[in-house]
Amino acid sequence: MPTALTDLCRYPIAQAPMAGGVARPELAAAVCGAGGLGFLAAGYKTADGMYQEIKQLRGLTDRPFGVNLFMPQPSLADNAAVEVYREQLAGESAWYETPLDDIDPYGGVDDGYEAKLAILREDPVPVVSFHFGCPSRAVLDGFAKVGTYTIVTATTAAEAQAAQWSGADAVCVQGVEAGGHQGTHRDDPQADGTGAGVGLLSLIAQVREAVQIPIIAAGGLMRGSQIAAVLAAGAAMAQLGTAFVVTPESGADALHKQAMTNPLFTRTELTRAFSGRPARGLVNRFLREHGPYAPAAYPAVHHLTSGLRKAAARSGDAQGMALWAGQGHRMARQLPAGQLVEVLMAELESASAGPGRDGVRESGSPESRQAGPGLPGELGGAL
Repeated sequence: MPTALTDLCRYPIAQAPMAGGVARPELAAAVCGAGGLGFLAAGYKTADGMYQEIKQLRGLTDRPFGVNLFMPQPSLADNAAVEVYREQLAGESAWYETPLDDIDPYGGVDDGYEAKLAILREDPVPVVSFHFGCPSRAVLDGFAKVGTYTIVTATTAAEAQAAQWSGADAVCVQGVEAGGHQGTHRDDPQADGTGAGVGLLSLIAQVREAVQIPIIAAGGLMRGSQIAAVLAAGAAMAQLGTAFVVTPESGADALHKQAMTNPLFTRTELTRAFSGRPARGLVNRFLREHGPYAPAAYPAVHHLTSGLRKAAARSGDAQGMALWAGQGHRMARQLPAGQLVEVLMAELESASAGPGRDGVRESGSPESRQAGPGLPGELGGAL
């Protein structure tokens, strides 16, 4: 078992634990094999489903890997608001000829947390990370006793301090640029809006002054030069999600992969439309029409829209899917995951070496420049 963040992998690159089938064993194994830190996502899976994926990944790699857990959520759903949203989605149900999910939208808030903890304590994995909150000191101390390295996602300096106080080995600092769900410890509807969240570089600086544990930076990172920037800002490792969505090893739907660089999808937004919790995705019809009215009711809304999202994917309609993506999605490169890690490292080394002989910083290897979606060097992305 690793004893420090630098023992986990050869390169300072982690693949984000994207739930919903994206971060499957094949992807994690490819990243681990290339020298990065691969992750499995236990969110939305049963405890046995998580265990089976761990077994599969162990058969694919002997290198350290991580498993991500969702923290149990308080039952904040307003039942009346959820029912109003159900009525609003009736047209979607008719359009896709699919009934709204029969799963009780008012239950299942713990995501099988205790059962998953029991498995991970009995059969330890190298790394366990947590999203949507911070575990108790007893939980983190229990993992320390079995040699598991623990990471807690934080979106503010205060959340990072809570992670350190509870005994986490490291904190994953998630900037507002990140795709998918924001890992806030408390879902506050009053914080919704265009000004919600803190940018990654500012957040790293704030967290660095607040805690002494290592920082992993996440949010909009798509190029090695951006990784160099967050390392220079004080992070010990960079975590990338959107960059790995389009890889062949990713379990993302083909429509999701294509949408990343499709000119039809020009921007992202934070929305509650699909799950009831703020998550960044490509702006499509479903997000535009339903986002303003979705209640703060996670995971009730997630269960409610599950069938609709699956039906949209089956019918080839990206306008009805949850297309999670970070702000740098247009810079996605359709490379095998292992090759992507190598290209990112080449770009990181080039950026760290400083300006070239002509005074202009290189943008990576020729291969990495050719593999991009027609963007000029490092332009076109957001940090």
